[in-house]
Amino acid sequence: MPHTLQESALALNGGERIRTAEWPTYDKGYVDLSQGDESAALRAIQSRRLFRYDNRPHRETEVGQLEQELADFFDAPYVLACSSGTTALALALFSAGVRPGDAVACPAFTFAATPSAIMLAGATPVVVEVDEDLHMDPADLRAKLTPDVKAVVVVHMRGFGCDIERLVSIADSHGVPLFEDAVPALGVSLGGRKLGTFGKAGAFSTQSDKSINTGEGGFMVTSDRDIFERAVVLSGAYEQQIKRHTDPSLPSISDLSLPIFSFRMDEIRGAMARHQLASLEKRVSAFQENYRYVASRLDDVKPIHLRQPVAESAFLGESLIFRIPGATEQQVSWFVRALNAEGIGARGLGDDSRPNNRCFWNWRFAFPEVTREETMKRHQRSTTFLKETIDIPMSITLTKADCDDLVEAITKVCNAYS
Repeated sequence: MPHTLQESALALNGGERIRTAEWPTYDKGYVDLSQGDESAALRAIQSRRLFRYDNRPHRETEVGQLEQELADFFDAPYVLACSSGTTALALALFSAGVRPGDAVACPAFTFAATPSAIMLAGATPVVVEVDEDLHMDPADLRAKLTPDVKAVVVVHMRGFGCDIERLVSIADSHGVPLFEDAVPALGVSLGGRKLGTFGKAGAFSTQSDKSINTGEGGFMVTSDRDIFERAVVLSGAYEQQIKRHTDPSLPSISDLSLPIFSFRMDEIRGAMARHQLASLEKRVSAFQENYRYVASRLDDVKPIHLRQPVAESAFLGESLIFRIPGATEQQVSWFVRALNAEGIGARGLGDDSRPNNRCFWNWRFAFPEVTREETMKRHQRSTTFLKETIDIPMSITLTKADCDDLVEAITKVCNAYS
């Protein structure tokens, strides 16, 4: 960047910082936990029954009640709580009949857990390009749906819903089941319908930075009874425990016909998740309110391009993502360093000095036979967009003053950049 009068005011160059307090993120303890969470966890501990399958009826266990409450929330007939969002997605793929050697399409912008879940099911990830707002590109999905592709995994990445109805239509036209990795978008709706309920099954996480926080955990939502029953057994319902999930009717499969992977959720996490589910809509609203406030003040700020949702309110708002169209890697790196110097925790998605697992070219485990450079070249459009992108976490604990700092810092750096 050329040195200008505006740039000299940056904290990067010795000017005054916008904020001196650390930028709040979940890994520093900035999370929405309360005494109610402590009470819920203690309730499970005092029951002396920490395993989800005990001598109580299923409807009386913490995890059993959580599954029913989630089913009510999502207006879906079947929910299975499990150990993570990754295992929830893998269980869905296993249960739908994805087999070793099959190909499964997924977007170029998603956390490494998505291709990992695909590989856990024995399948091979096929990368689909993303558009300028980092949503899965419907046109490229259509082009990638060869006879080898047996399933599609769409991802509502960083809490932004993708064009799910159009993607479902494309998958249906090819006779391919579609699954939703809704891990980053728990509680978000599109057109009045919860994300995660459009495809054959939806996978969710309750890890520490999600809108329900139990440290680890997840669940699968589906309207397909066959997928549900198989997933129940695969997750670890041994010795006819599956009957707890299908009562009063009998299961249609034998639990001896499938392996046991022990992907279960425990009672402590089930209790905490139940407590937080009761206020999930309020938490989602808090995320969205902060995001709207920040986005509205940055909407016309140049040269950044804020990531756009596919529809009003089809986002969570736990992350502010923007691109600097046409910027070089060096310019993006400068922008990130300038923001961090102002006290904002920013990160460049394509920063080679700190490889980001959300960029497809860093999934070396998925493409060991192809060089990183060749992988990027094969998906040049996505590579360009991701290299231009900056990601800033927006904690549930952000105050209006924090949001003002964020806007002021970005505006300050943008003015220096131009």
